[in-house]
Amino acid sequence: MPQKILFDTPIGALTVTETDGAITALAFGAETDAARNAETPLLRAAEAELRAYFSGTLREFSVPIRMVGSEFSMRVWAALREIPYGQTISYGELAVRVGSPKAARAVGMANHRNPIPLIVPCHRVIGANGKPVGYAGGIGTKAILLNLERENSAL
Repeated sequence: MPQKILFDTPIGALTVTETDGAITALAFGAETDAARNAETPLLRAAEAELRAYFSGTLREFSVPIRMVGSEFSMRVWAALREIPYGQTISYGELAVRVGSPKAARAVGMANHRNPIPLIVPCHRVIGANGKPVGYAGGIGTKAILLNLERENSAL
């Protein structure tokens, strides 16, 4: 049975879902069935890692995750985890990395369907013009995350 935790962050409320010992979702905003203080060790660890990320002290998440999607989406999501902290790539570049150089739009859709943003860093994918485009948490949130990483990667 999925369990959820809700907590506030510098970008607003986040709801994190655990199912059978793995993080399976992260949502921007409050889900009505999420508890402010879930008791599972994994949800507490995810909250601690996210807080460390926002404080600039965590660059790579270690909580176990489980994602379900098409073979293509799974390749895209795996490639997202390979983008280093503080760096960005375009949707076209990501398409090349997953072996589908003409599939930038499909990469964008898989990015949009990422069930665990932040932990699987889809915010590091930007438009070909170098600007933040398309993000479930909003373009402003994406810009905040990119700036946070840019500032902390210089340290």
